[in-house]
Amino acid sequence: MRIVEVKPYDEQWVSNFEEESHKLHEIFGSEIIDVHHIGSTSVIGLLAKPIIDIMPVVRDIKRIDEFYKAMVAIGYDPKGENGIPERRYFQKGGDNRTHHVHIYEWGNSEIERHLAFRDYLRAHPDVAQNYGDLKEKLSQRFPYDIESYIKGKEQLALEIDRKALAWYS
Repeated sequence: MRIVEVKPYDEQWVSNFEEESHKLHEIFGSEIIDVHHIGSTSVIGLLAKPIIDIMPVVRDIKRIDEFYKAMVAIGYDPKGENGIPERRYFQKGGDNRTHHVHIYEWGNSEIERHLAFRDYLRAHPDVAQNYGDLKEKLSQRFPYDIESYIKGKEQLALEIDRKALAWYS
């Protein structure tokens, strides 16, 4: 059973990202244009589920399926698009998840959305604090119900998303 756990920011998350980014570069090689640390673990000081969200940007999303075996070999579970068209998504760690990899092709609007959200929280510590506080409360209220946790933060996340995109442009 998956436990919803929100923890204080950990400086180790940056090196965890860098280590995994290196592995992804080895697997995907020249297919990768860039790799970004996204999600709550990429925002200094933000309370977060200790799962590193990684966003590789690639030349051709259709080629990514060719690398599934290599991703499985380093512990990832391929999930295909997993509900978001033109994305390839991978999870590592099973119920004790450690990493999520969200792969998009260069030019996909989701790239800007993820970077805007991250950068907006980095530039607005008061908003990040409110977001972290909500996540902590929800994790205490729904420790064994990830769907309720996600639904509980959805409205604030959408509001931040909207403001972030306007700010980022």
